[in-house]
Amino acid sequence: FDVPLDFRLAKGFRREVLTHLPEIHYGQTWSYATVAAAAGSPRAVRAVGTACATNPLPVVVPCHRVVRSDGSLGQYVGGAAAKSLLLTLEAAA
Repeated sequence: FDVPLDFRLAKGFRREVLTHLPEIHYGQTWSYATVAAAAGSPRAVRAVGTACATNPLPVVVPCHRVVRSDGSLGQYVGGAAAKSLLLTLEAAA
């Protein structure tokens, strides 16, 4: 999506994570560890999960593109089936 996003309601590390999620391009995935490193705190992997879980715009700000380091899906606010479907649709494009 190419829309302006207002992250003022998010604070601190959560905001930092949310601002980096749009860098994950359509059809790509990043690990929670990769997002943590991009946000400047490479050891804050669990905090990335928390930031994704509280994402107010879960499709526009693509937290569904964040997966575990072993490639498994991990959690998603819309459920594992929705995350899998979104990633499958994007991979096919």
